[in-house]
Amino acid sequence: MFEESNSPGNQPASTDTAVQEDFEAGVIAQLDSLYRTALRLTHNPQEAEDLVQETMLKAFRFAHSYQPGTNLRAWLFRILNTSAINRYRKQATHPTPSSLPEGEEFYLYNRIRDLSGQELTAGAEDEVLNRYLDEDVYKALNDLPVNFRMPVMLADIEGMSYKEIAEALQIPIGTVMSRISRGRRQIQQSLWNYAQEKGYVTARTPGASGGSLGTPGKADST
Repeated sequence: MFEESNSPGNQPASTDTAVQEDFEAGVIAQLDSLYRTALRLTHNPQEAEDLVQETMLKAFRFAHSYQPGTNLRAWLFRILNTSAINRYRKQATHPTPSSLPEGEEFYLYNRIRDLSGQELTAGAEDEVLNRYLDEDVYKALNDLPVNFRMPVMLADIEGMSYKEIAEALQIPIGTVMSRISRGRRQIQQSLWNYAQEKGYVTARTPGASGGSLGTPGKADST
């Protein structure tokens, strides 16, 4: 009687099927998020599709290494990140952003706030990204080294927590926070040139004649 319950083909097979179905459903549910991230990594729809396809193939190929009940989303983004790094390591030549004077890295934020007449409550870089996410901003994001770009995208576009990002990228939370901060700052510096071209700011040196910086102290709060 007891031998029948332990025989192959009974409950274990049914359980395995259910686990596989849950895994497949979970992977499919993340396709849109993976594609959004891949598109911002590659800045090219076809390359983004290729990167997602590669991620999917690896996910199903190594499905046995995923532990049911753990963070599937982080596991998938870990595969995506590794695939992206491998793809772009050979062509990872990134321009060094021109630096702004120390302490003035949020000048663009203050000027845009003044021009819009609105009081912005979100983080400076987040607000700029949200409001001016067009081709120039995509380029600023895409010009980041992959190890900075990925954490910024997962945080600001996918809304992942520092803990989730650390798990997905397999790096310490402190490193996640540092890379996000540095990545945002580089984007902010690139956006300075973008804002000049669009006429949002004048071509003068950032921070000169401080009366136009907006409400004093706001940038310091970030």
